[in-house]
Amino acid sequence: MKQAFKASRWAKAALLLAGAMGAAFTAQAADAPLKAAFVYLGPVGDGGWTYQHDLGRQALEKALGDKVKTTYVENVPETADAERVIRQLAAAGNNLIFTTSFGYMDPTLKVAKLFPKVKFEHATGYKTAPNTVTYQTRFYEGAYLLGIIAGKMTKTNTLGFIGSFPIPEVIRNIDAFTMGARSVNPKIKTKVIWVDTWYDPGKERQAAETLVAQGADMLCQNTDSPAAVQVAEEKGVHAFGWDSDQAKYGPHAHLTANTENWGVYYIDEAKKALDGSWTGGRQTAWGLKEGMVVLSPLNPAVPADVAKLFEEKKKAIIDGTLIPFSGPLKDNTGTEKLAAGVPLPMDQLWSINWYVEGVEGTIPK
Repeated sequence: MKQAFKASRWAKAALLLAGAMGAAFTAQAADAPLKAAFVYLGPVGDGGWTYQHDLGRQALEKALGDKVKTTYVENVPETADAERVIRQLAAAGNNLIFTTSFGYMDPTLKVAKLFPKVKFEHATGYKTAPNTVTYQTRFYEGAYLLGIIAGKMTKTNTLGFIGSFPIPEVIRNIDAFTMGARSVNPKIKTKVIWVDTWYDPGKERQAAETLVAQGADMLCQNTDSPAAVQVAEEKGVHAFGWDSDQAKYGPHAHLTANTENWGVYYIDEAKKALDGSWTGGRQTAWGLKEGMVVLSPLNPAVPADVAKLFEEKKKAIIDGTLIPFSGPLKDNTGTEKLAAGVPLPMDQLWSINWYVEGVEGTIPK
């Protein structure tokens, strides 16, 4: 059922599809499979974000068999190309379209207006429509747990974080990683280097090497390649995988990974589309409790007492007794943001634009 198309090949098909663009593919024959399409930012072999989404697509096919037929388009930049690709997937008769990167938000909504009978799902955004929903993970829960390990195991009290773009989802993860570390080690400071890309192994490598040179002995990232883990392995420091289990890239360095199980969500949404219960205008954020945020097995190098603490804190997040973004909480200028016992409201959490105490520097404009 797997059909992969490079984004550049769509241009040749544009004229053939143009006549169909105004017609939404409405009713689905009872015996016809659900046609689900996925738009990917990077290559399926990136070892991170896109790779993990594609595992979710494969899980969907395995779970629903001949009830679903999937298509994906990889390497689609967050430019006008995204709108073109999404439009052509809708015109090609796909009933359910998942656009899997933050920068696809507005292009998805534009196309959704043209195809009101097609169901659209956008990952990590915050805008919905009658036929569009958003979905993301509470990935900060996992980032907080990585921080606990980092805070307990660091020898330099300096953590390094490679940021992609200064958007709320990335800032939220930097903050959570730092809060987790400082909850067990108040001396922690986190250095951040922004690379202005989701996937560029060369830039990610340079950032990782710079952070190690600045004293960081624990590396984390919100980028898509395993470059940071590879650098950590070479330099004799530790790192955490991101989006996918990246242990094979650094068997000594890699302590655990903060990963997503997108399959549980894709299967659930496809079932709704098939049984007629799918509705637009929703926002979903699943986490550890729902099995969408998954921490990979701990490296044996993690001391037993740290592993025990890690599991205790994970259980506490799952049962709701530990809420990472709750007071007392200050930003990195010393301004109080939350009083003791007060959780950060969800609207502020999804739009966060400030560093917590312990993160060095300022957020790029």
